Amino acid sequence: MTKEMQSNRRAKIAIGIALAIGAIIWMIPFVWMILSSFKTDAEIMQFPPKILPEHFSMDNFKELFGAFNFIVYLKNTLIVVAFSFLGMFFNAMAGFGFAKYNFKGREPLFYLVLATMMIPGQVTMIPVYLIMNSLKLTNTMAGIILPGLVGAYGIFLFRQFASAISNELLEAARLDGASEWYIFTRIVLPISKPVLAVQGIATFIGGWNSFLWPLIMANDEKYYTLPVGLQLLKGQYANNYSLQMAGSTFMVVPILIIFMFLQKYILEGYNVSGNK
Repeated sequence: MTKEMQSNRRAKIAIGIALAIGAIIWMIPFVWMILSSFKTDAEIMQFPPKILPEHFSMDNFKELFGAFNFIVYLKNTLIVVAFSFLGMFFNAMAGFGFAKYNFKGREPLFYLVLATMMIPGQVTMIPVYLIMNSLKLTNTMAGIILPGLVGAYGIFLFRQFASAISNELLEAARLDGASEWYIFTRIVLPISKPVLAVQGIATFIGGWNSFLWPLIMANDEKYYTLPVGLQLLKGQYANNYSLQMAGSTFMVVPILIIFMFLQKYILEGYNVSGNK
C-alpha cells in the first residue's frame, strides 16, 4: 500500500468519524424528544436527567387524542396532504406540457411561472386572502387547500426531468394510437419515479407542516391542522412538557418514516438532476 493510498484511507476514516459524531449530535434532540413523550413531567424535570423513562407510558398520547381535538386536527392535516398530492399531479401535467408541447407563449409563460418563485409567500398572503374572502372561502377547507394546490417549484422540477425523456419514445406511442392521456399516465409517470419521490416528500412535508395559512384562514377550531393545534396546545399548557413532547413527536415521526421509505428514490432523483 502506497503512502498516497494510506493518506486517502486516513482521510476517509477521519471524515467518517466526523460525520458520525455530527449525526449523533444532530440526533440527540430528536431521541430526547421521542423518549420524553413517554415520561411524566416529574421525570422530565428531574436532575440529573435520565435518557430512558423509568416506566414507558402512553398516557400523554391518550390525553392528546382524548382530552383535545387532535383527531380533528389529524383529519384536517390528512385532507390537506391528500390534496397536496393531487396538486403534485397537476404540477407534473404542467411540467410535462412545458417540456414536450410547443404552443404560443410557452417560454414567456414558463418564465412567468419561474418568476413567482422569487416572491416570498408572505407578500402574496394578503392578496390571496382577499381573493378567498371575495369567493366566500374563508374559514373553509377549500380556502385552506386551493392556494397551495400547485406550485412553481414542482412545475419547474418536473419540466426539467421531462425535458430529458426521449421524444422518439413518445412519438412511437402516438404512432401506435396512444392518446396523450395514456402517454402521460402510462409512460411518462412510471419513468418519473425519482423526481416524483423528491417532489412527493417535499409535498408531504409542506402539507403536514402547514401552519401559517390554516391559522390565517381558519377561525373555527374544526378546521385547524396539527401544527396549529400543537401551537394552541403549547399556549394553553406551556408547563406540561411531557404533553408537548408527545405532540411534537407525533408531528415529527411520520416525516422520518416517509423519508426512510423514499430516500432511495430521493437520492436517485437528485443524481438524475445532477447528471443533467
